Amino acid sequence: MNESRNQGKIFLSAEWRDLLFLNYAVEPRLLMQHVPAGTMLDSFDGKTFVSLVGFRFCRTKLFGAVTIPFHENFEEINLRFYVRPKNENTERRGVVFISELVPKWAIAATARLIYGEKYHAFAMQHSIVTQDLQQRLEYRWKIKNQWCSVTATAGGEAAIPQKASVEEFITEHYWGYSSTRGGGCVEYHVAHPQWSVRQCTFGKFEGDARPLYGELAQILNGTPDSAFVASGSPVNVYRGRKII
Repeated sequence: MNESRNQGKIFLSAEWRDLLFLNYAVEPRLLMQHVPAGTMLDSFDGKTFVSLVGFRFCRTKLFGAVTIPFHENFEEINLRFYVRPKNENTERRGVVFISELVPKWAIAATARLIYGEKYHAFAMQHSIVTQDLQQRLEYRWKIKNQWCSVTATAGGEAAIPQKASVEEFITEHYWGYSSTRGGGCVEYHVAHPQWSVRQCTFGKFEGDARPLYGELAQILNGTPDSAFVASGSPVNVYRGRKII
């Protein structure tokens, strides 16, 4: 779980389950306005990726112990890309969130306050059907009276990603970075074991996401460059610290 590199106290602990990743190669210019100070875009095989990710938050606790009634289990859908710091800690490969969606307004408000993350609260639903070695997943959210969705079908046995694969690149980012209002940057650690993944035989996004994602919405309506499902695990999110 990379505990040797943890910093600070636990802010949130939970289980992240049934993570669906749709990954798209994009032009770096589309992300530059979102890159926090002190970080730079990370790439794989010369490509810059954004990922649309749907998953389930389960058994959520604040500060490692406190449960909030009716806020323990819920969906999240986020659009994210990948960075690394410019300083000597270049091994701290990290994630920046363009948007994070949850069905609970209290969770969205808390995340905005503590980390400055771009959380929004919308009505959400999910469906996960497993039969033999095949799994069908769908995560949906409602915006301006219409539904958007990410769906996929995964098959085969789950396995740890191969070394130097796009699946390893996407999942092996254990730090989060977010911009502060004053132009600074907050860094926080996310600790979990390496995830097993299953390849998707089908994966797509449907809906009009322009109100949330702007120019990137058109890319999401295309065919993803890769799609896979991660089984997930318990996760600890540590309190952030300002690095700039």
